[in-house]
Amino acid sequence: MYKERTMPIATPEVYNEMLDRAKAGKFAYPAINVTSTQTLHAALRGFAEAESDGIVQISTGGAEFLGGQYSKDMVTGSVALAEFAHIVAEKYPVTVALHTDHCPKDKLDGYVRPLIAVSEERVARGENPLFQSHMWDGSAETLADNLSIAQELLVRAAAAKIILEVEITPTGGEEDGVSHEINDSLYTTVDDAIRTAEALGLGEKGRYLLAASFGNVHGVYKPGNVVLRPDLLKELNEGVAARFGKESPFDFVFHGGSGSTEEEIRTALENGVVKMNIDTDTQYAFTRPVAAHMFQNYDGVLKIDGEVGNKKTYDPRTWGKLAEASMAARVVEACGNLRSAGTKIK
Repeated sequence: MYKERTMPIATPEVYNEMLDRAKAGKFAYPAINVTSTQTLHAALRGFAEAESDGIVQISTGGAEFLGGQYSKDMVTGSVALAEFAHIVAEKYPVTVALHTDHCPKDKLDGYVRPLIAVSEERVARGENPLFQSHMWDGSAETLADNLSIAQELLVRAAAAKIILEVEITPTGGEEDGVSHEINDSLYTTVDDAIRTAEALGLGEKGRYLLAASFGNVHGVYKPGNVVLRPDLLKELNEGVAARFGKESPFDFVFHGGSGSTEEEIRTALENGVVKMNIDTDTQYAFTRPVAAHMFQNYDGVLKIDGEVGNKKTYDPRTWGKLAEASMAARVVEACGNLRSAGTKIK
């Protein structure tokens, strides 16, 4: 157990410890998607207020946005925010890991592979990797092709002290232009899990997180439209354990978690989920008070009928503080739902 928190951004050793503690304690870390320095601060503030360590992640779309709309360079955007996080996280009494979210095959060369190269260079200099984990989303490929690419990435990730996340079967809905229909293909089979273990090992080739599908859907959906089966994760673990003799072999990730019931989340935690992605709900939490501010102060934020408006109401700092506080509160709620509140590494 790590008694002292020596760095705000998790070292490879501390990140492994975080995941081990989550699995043993049957809780999960909220993985909060961020798209700006402001949403980063909101995530860090939420973790600090909940006394929970956590994960901050950047999707390809988020990285493109961070890169600026002139060049839309994903690597520049994500590296810049990661470097910023290494500095500002010092002011928060929690430990966070930096992660990149969904990256499909056509964006690997423009996103994940260059970022792994950045960390390879850092590790060669005796430093820690810039990001602690990266996700390869091969769910649109055949499982054979998916796992072949995962093998290549796992070798590089392990050498750079990075944990790889893999998605072996589709998550429904749409995220950053990648979409899947909501149908029976959204459920990973035991055979899929066994093939994954055969290709990637069970830790001896490098640690990886597994985004298995149990009916998950990205985005917003009403209850009843999607049938989640978090009990399926237990079947996958037991099926692989029976084949390879390793109890509870997988570290699972819960994708498409926005709108899930507390019971569904609880079942997922009991069955090995250590990371849960949260994006849609925090996006709304960030935007909602901004919308309210604009409606309530429309004559101040707009120059109507030749008037000059009210600088104090259209100043981005005014409504930005409201957005940060609201998103942070949603992160605190997530920490409570995932049982990570109060578990920070001391």
